[in-house]
Amino acid sequence: MSDTLYVTRSAVVAAPPPVLFALLADAREHVALDGSGTVVEILGAPDRLSLGAEFSVRMKAGARYTTHNVVVEFEPDARIAWRHRARHIWRWELAAVPGGTCVTESWDGRVKRAPGLVAAIGMPRGAGRAIDATLAALHARFAGDRVS
Repeated sequence: MSDTLYVTRSAVVAAPPPVLFALLADAREHVALDGSGTVVEILGAPDRLSLGAEFSVRMKAGARYTTHNVVVEFEPDARIAWRHRARHIWRWELAAVPGGTCVTESWDGRVKRAPGLVAAIGMPRGAGRAIDATLAALHARFAGDRVS
């Protein structure tokens, strides 16, 4: 599904939900998971994210900048989401399926303050490409593993 302020994609990954959730709940793994190529370094994060946890990320996009994120949804082994200070939300949802886990990643910009500007700079389109790349890399990372 994709509209001007919400983009979501899903893929089946050959790993059980607890394994994938552990990866997502470790902010230090986000550099390797990022399909956009803009996450450079995790500057501060707890060992494991939880509801209300905060973490900072050094980003690049023409010029380097830092984002501050807060975990706003947290259901172990099922869902985690964090909100960027610009108010958009990156969400991951996990559901066990035969062969592994259906992983759904979404970018939710519906809470943005300036939705017209967001659409004009191409953020939804860019988020879609980043999600596609992230899910492909996640799929490849576990392609040789057996699901238990």
